[in-house]
Amino acid sequence: MGNYVGVIGMGVMGQSLALNIANHGYAVSVYNRHGQVTKDFMDTRAKGHDNITAAYELKDFVASLDAPRKVILMVKAGPVVDAVTDSLLPYLEKGDIVIDAGNSYFEDTKRRMEHYEELGVNFFGMGVSGGEKGALLGPSIMPSGDRDLYDRHLRTLLTDISAHTEDGSPCCDYIGPEGSGQYVKMVHNGIEYGDIQIIDEAYFIMKHMLGMTNAQMADTFEEWNNGRLDSFLVEITYKILREKDPETGDDLIDHILDEAGQKGTGMWTAIEGLKMYLAIPTMAEAVFARNLSAVKGERVIAAGHFPERPHCDVQDKRGLLENLEQAVYASKIMSYAQGFQLLAKASDEYGWDLKLGDIALLWREGCIIRAKFLGRIKAAYDDSQGKVQNLMLTDEFMEEIRVAVAGWRRVVAKAIEAGLYVPTIANSLLYFDGYTSEKLPANLCQAQRDWFGAHTFRRDDQPHDLSFHHPWEELG
Repeated sequence: MGNYVGVIGMGVMGQSLALNIANHGYAVSVYNRHGQVTKDFMDTRAKGHDNITAAYELKDFVASLDAPRKVILMVKAGPVVDAVTDSLLPYLEKGDIVIDAGNSYFEDTKRRMEHYEELGVNFFGMGVSGGEKGALLGPSIMPSGDRDLYDRHLRTLLTDISAHTEDGSPCCDYIGPEGSGQYVKMVHNGIEYGDIQIIDEAYFIMKHMLGMTNAQMADTFEEWNNGRLDSFLVEITYKILREKDPETGDDLIDHILDEAGQKGTGMWTAIEGLKMYLAIPTMAEAVFARNLSAVKGERVIAAGHFPERPHCDVQDKRGLLENLEQAVYASKIMSYAQGFQLLAKASDEYGWDLKLGDIALLWREGCIIRAKFLGRIKAAYDDSQGKVQNLMLTDEFMEEIRVAVAGWRRVVAKAIEAGLYVPTIANSLLYFDGYTSEKLPANLCQAQRDWFGAHTFRRDDQPHDLSFHHPWEELG
């Protein structure tokens, strides 16, 4: 008898996932192209786990698995996945299953599926969220590929190792065909970018406009986390603000350089929004914010040339802090509204039939954006039988947005007056204003396009399917 499943890639995520699988009673084989990494894992974290077996050659790794072999890849997205799969394929047989659990681009997953299918081997794309802790204790899992194969060979394993909600529901469900699972994970990460940046801007406003100490900010975020903003990201924020630097004894946050990194999934989400002709400014601006943070040296030079910052006197700080909670909450709704519109458009475009309310439930535990809020998104889809144009138009959120708008505007106006960079909170408000505007200046845009390119326009007094061109000026 061989092992039930294999894991390739013994980075932190791969190690944690292998331990998770073993802790649920499955026999696991592990492999890493650098054998010493595998050995170190076996000598440390895997020590005492009799159901984890190490292999130091791919041939031996594949031979250690029961047929149909199930291999989970936990390697860096991009060319590394192709390199690993190219090395793996000669040892696989028809009916075997390879699962890419990394942050691969969904189009790459589709290409790999088609290539594997020609050889009779099955390929799955699987979004996994939750970081190292989630991989170890139970992540949110978003698998995609052949439905029948998933039901017969993967469902039990993946639901066992996934996170579970308080009512026992697994945060794992079949998403759809092709690379839909990794597409959903990509949009999850785009929403995550937006969520993080919204919180960061709230911190920035508290610190630089309201003059709050780290301790005061931590208390505020903790209070918010006890209310409707209850979420993993708000929770870790107040804990971060209380963390001490072991080197200096100061608050650690004050010694962390303001340069944010990224791995590309937020950028892919922004690009996909452009490809789908959808406005997703909250997520896109969060990506731009990280890009801008990365040019720290340039910003220091520019700040030297433009050192003046306008003074913004806030008379009612308590009131503005209440407004800030409203702005954060409303901006969060906009981020999710944009993300779920993108999922809906992709589902139609690619024929995936995504169950959007159910996807919200997959994110309630185990993943980075887990929040009580997600149950309300599921309720919004249930109440409308799945036909949601935009989350802001649902009974679940409409009244709260209406109540928040005045305070939201006050926060954005004050932040701009103070010269603070708050792109996601501000652009979430602008998105709301644009989406809820019966009239926009696009009539002038279309007239300009017709003038210089004869692109035609529609008229408000004629049927929508008719187009017109106007001879704006005689051609000489």
